[in-house]
Amino acid sequence: MSKMVEIRWHGRGGQGAKTASLLLADAAFNTGKFVQGFPEYGPERMGAPISAYNRISDERCPIHSNIYEPDYVVVVDATLLTAVDVTAGLKEDGAIIINSSKTPQELLPLLEGYKGKVYTIDASLIAEEELKNRSLSNTSMLGALVKVSGVIPEEELFRDMEASMKHKFANKLHVVDSNMKALKRSMQEVKGL
Repeated sequence: MSKMVEIRWHGRGGQGAKTASLLLADAAFNTGKFVQGFPEYGPERMGAPISAYNRISDERCPIHSNIYEPDYVVVVDATLLTAVDVTAGLKEDGAIIINSSKTPQELLPLLEGYKGKVYTIDASLIAEEELKNRSLSNTSMLGALVKVSGVIPEEELFRDMEASMKHKFANKLHVVDSNMKALKRSMQEVKGL
């Protein structure tokens, strides 16, 4: 099988981690990739920890399970760093991307000995400034993931996201513009260690 990229998202119910994983799956599918995008949660309520997953490959993927050894981990809510083992199984040649105003160096002690790459992006600030809603940081986290991983070309993500949002928010084009600004800004502001 060709190189398959596996991604695990950590967030809290209502923060959009599931939506971001599904948006990535759609965008990757539209580039001709084979994809999987799915959440894992039970009867939890809004605010409870959830996980979502992506598999992206050039060939059909016969695996249908959760992802236990991801190439990339995206943490939409930094409070999960002390509540969930976000680095469990994370490959050392992969990376973790965390929504935080702190630097990667400041967060490294919370990652329980993880020795791979660490990236941070203040996605909440971008959401507040561009979308006027601090809790809608998933678009920015998606942009940071694509920048760090290169899992799909940035231009393809922009084109797909813009088309998808124009369809969904046909009567609210300001929502499209602000989300596109957040997406592009996140790619410029992600910091790595």
